[in-house]
Amino acid sequence: MQFILTDIEGTTTDIDFVHQVLFPYSFEKLPAFIRANASEPTVEQALTQTRQTLLEESLPAANLEDLIVGLLTWIKSDRKHPALKQLQGLIWREGYESGGFKGHVYSDVLPALERWKQKGYGLGIYSSGSVAAQKLLFGFSEYGDLNGYFTYNFDTAVGHKREVASYQNIATQLALPPEDILFLSDIEEELDAAQAAGMQCLQLLRPGTIPSMRHAGVGSFAEIEKAVNP
Repeated sequence: MQFILTDIEGTTTDIDFVHQVLFPYSFEKLPAFIRANASEPTVEQALTQTRQTLLEESLPAANLEDLIVGLLTWIKSDRKHPALKQLQGLIWREGYESGGFKGHVYSDVLPALERWKQKGYGLGIYSSGSVAAQKLLFGFSEYGDLNGYFTYNFDTAVGHKREVASYQNIATQLALPPEDILFLSDIEEELDAAQAAGMQCLQLLRPGTIPSMRHAGVGSFAEIEKAVNP
């Protein structure tokens, strides 16, 4: 094992933080944010993507208010649309920087990151949230800025998390054999895809996680090395 790749939601971070803090914040702030920043290049690009998707799906997209309605619907359904993820990242930045909230990280994560860094393991994140959103969560975490522990961040630009090709793409970008990479996640189907790509896998059994019948599981980051090297 040379590299440890971790999911965020339900793995390093309580799933409730995402669904009870981040999503409601973006839902509340998005309309005003869009109206105030629609002409900003990054926002304008995201709105263009939003309009294209709504039109493809035969949904209203005639004006800014239609786009806002579409985006709010996607937040409710937790749709992994790149335009929404881009906009949520911008909105969350305002929340983090204003001190509205801090990124939740389980208490067992930081000691493990420190230990793995000292041992020379490469560390990375693969999440359906955008790279920008990942860096905000860890940059404004309850334990300070943790971004320095990670050398790579991956989002769905490499592919979706339940697709084997995504993990093959990550291994190629890391220039490592897949078998030298350990992937951590709470979701069985993600672990299936990573394993099919040749990676080692462990499931994090956080509160509410459905245990996999196909993958070994651990209750915290403190147990990972023992599970991989018994």
